[in-house]
Amino acid sequence: MTIPTSVWIGYDILVMPGVKIGNGTIIAACSVIASNVPAYTVVGGNPAMEIRRRFSPDVVAELEAIPWWEWSIEQITKHRDAMFSTDIVALRACHRN
Repeated sequence: MTIPTSVWIGYDILVMPGVKIGNGTIIAACSVIASNVPAYTVVGGNPAMEIRRRFSPDVVAELEAIPWWEWSIEQITKHRDAMFSTDIVALRACHRN
């Protein structure tokens, strides 16, 4: 399994060998992940199926290009308002600084 970032994993899931889970994914409890899960997707079931995409493809591309998980604690604290908002433009500006 590839280790993604910022993923919410429900209780008692099973991930089959070789499966890749994208960043920002949400996996429902008691799910069996038998195939790759794209970034920022909500999945669930046995076998797990896509329930919905969390964001549009354009926003997912933006989020993947801003590796906030590599930021220091100081950077995250400094830019927390932008990180907790839905303003992708503000988050992109934080990444540039």
